[in-house]
Order: sequence, then C-alpha cells, then structure tokens
Amino acid sequence: MTFIGTSFSVLVLLLSTTGVFPRPSNDFGSRTQRDVHCKQNLEYLYDNKCCLNCPAGMHLQSHCSRTGEMGQCEECDFETYTEHPNFLNQCLKCTKCRQDQEIVRPCMPSQNTECGCKAGRFCDPQQACEICKRCSKCKTDEEIERNCTSTTDTECKKVQPRSGSGSASASANTLVIVIVVVFCLLVVAVVAAVFIWKKCRSTDSGRDPPEEIKVEQESCPLKSSADSCPSEGETRRPSLSHWLLEEDFPKLIPVKGEESLRKCFEYFEEIEFNQHNKFFRNLGISDNTIKSNEALSYVDKIHALLNIWLEREGREASLNDLLKVLLDLKQKRTAEMVKEKAIDDGHYVECPSESEVLQ
Repeated sequence: MTFIGTSFSVLVLLLSTTGVFPRPSNDFGSRTQRDVHCKQNLEYLYDNKCCLNCPAGMHLQSHCSRTGEMGQCEECDFETYTEHPNFLNQCLKCTKCRQDQEIVRPCMPSQNTECGCKAGRFCDPQQACEICKRCSKCKTDEEIERNCTSTTDTECKKVQPRSGSGSASASANTLVIVIVVVFCLLVVAVVAAVFIWKKCRSTDSGRDPPEEIKVEQESCPLKSSADSCPSEGETRRPSLSHWLLEEDFPKLIPVKGEESLRKCFEYFEEIEFNQHNKFFRNLGISDNTIKSNEALSYVDKIHALLNIWLEREGREASLNDLLKVLLDLKQKRTAEMVKEKAIDDGHYVECPSESEVLQ
C-alpha cells in the first residue's frame, strides 16, 4: 500500500509539471478593453468603464467614475445645440439662415435652426438649395391650382370655359367689345395714313416731320432707304432687318427709359448658377469686379453687377444687349422668359417687324 501511494504521488507531480492540470490564478477579476461591451447609443467606453451618454441639449464635461453612471454634463450655450444623446466635449453651432430665407423654427439647446424661403420664393428640397427662386405667376389664360410654398412652385392650369347662358352672354359681350376696338383701330390707322400722305405731298418739304413719326424713329431706328419720302401714291418705309436679335426674337423698346431697364433687373435672378460668371464677363465686367461682390447674396450680387454695367454704359445701356448675351450663351429659354415678363409687366414693347411696317 505504501508503494502504491508513493507511485500515485509521483504520477500527480509529473502531470502537474506537464500542464495537464491548470494552475490556480488570481486574475479572474481583470478584463481587457476588448472584453467590455457597452450599450449602443446609450453608453460609451472610457477607461474600461461604460458611461451613460449625456442627454440631447447637453455636452460632456467630465467622465463617469463607475460603470452604468453618467458623467458630469452641461447644458449647451446660446446659439449651440446637440440633437441626440452624446459624449461630445462641446455643442454644435446653430445654423444661420441666408438673406433670402427666414427662420421657421429658432435654434434651441436640443434642436438646430430650421430655415425656409421667404414669402414669394421657394426651394425644392430634393435639389441643392443654393438660392430661393422666385415663385412663378400664372398667365392671363391660366388660374392658380396650387399656391406657391417655401418648397414648391406655383402650379397653374388653363381656365376652362363656363357652360350655360351666363357663359354665352359673356362671350357675346366680349365679341362686341372686340369688334368695337378693331373698328376704332381701323379708323385711327386710316386717319394716320391720310395725315402722312398729305404731309408728303406738301410743298413745304423743309418742315420737320410730325412728332409721332419723330418719336417712332428715335425709339425704333431703321435702315436708311434710297428715298427720304415716299413718292406720290407710295407708303414704303425702310427695312427693320438689322433690328432683330434673331429671326424670331424682336428688339424691345423701353416705356420709361432707364427706369424700365432697372425694373427688369429682377428677372435676371433666374440665370442658371453655372452661367453667372460667363454672363457678366460677356457684358465686359472684369473678374476682379465679379470676385469683389462674392460676399453678397446671390440676388444682391446680380443687382450690384447689373448696376455697375448700367453706370458704365450710361445712355447706351439697353435690355436688348442683356438678351443678346443670353442668346450667345445658348440661354434662349431664359431670354424668352425675360422678354415676356418685361412686356407683360408693361416695362417694354416690341419693335414692329418689317412686314408690319410695310403693310
């Protein structure tokens, strides 16, 4: 028995030295950082401890001392915020609205500023909102289907004719008015033709032409013709061909000179953003002048550079020059929009075509 006991003791000693039996250890309480798992969006790991996040509207001042506790948090200062639980060292700065925007929701410690386009303008949220565009106006034969909002443009639809006796009566009245107006215009045209014919036959050839003709010649200069006055029985007038910007794009005449031109500046706010510098370079504005106005908002920059161009050109400045630059830049759609608004708003009228003058 003594031999067996001694043999068993030797066997246990040999197995222990080979590592079959694990050695006792006092390191069960120590953990590496990889072993610590904090709750996502609720806690964060610091110094092998899971500290609770600070609530929205606050930021972290100092870390926690024990797992599951929250460190010292401080409320965000004026014009700063945090919208979600966090462990940021400082709050974020509130957004500043642009000049063409207004504050929809002010900045709070737990929410950022919310900006929206001012009344009469909109910006599509699905696109990069660099500027707020001016809301469209419905044409005379259209009516508003949906008003313009800060995120959608005005939606228009064609006016549908009303049925019934009321509609028939209105149509009859409109027809009578049209007939009366056409008759009056014909009478005026005949009287004017007779007056001009008598003046041309007058022996006093040195007298100035009638005031109406002088105004028309100054407003709409024509090519010189071979005869200064039509011969007896003729009513020919010079050609207008050089007045056309393009074959279907007539020149415009201002109703109130420079005042009309200035009132049209707002229409050029619709120029595509990537065409902005090219447009002013083609007007002769230097790159240094364009860069010196970069600090202004997009709309103010347009008006400032157009005023610089107007002061430089003086009396020679013309809306037709601005339209010509747009056409040269292949921006015919924008040019047509400016022309239509200038005429619809009563600032300009079209110069008559050659066929209209010769009739």
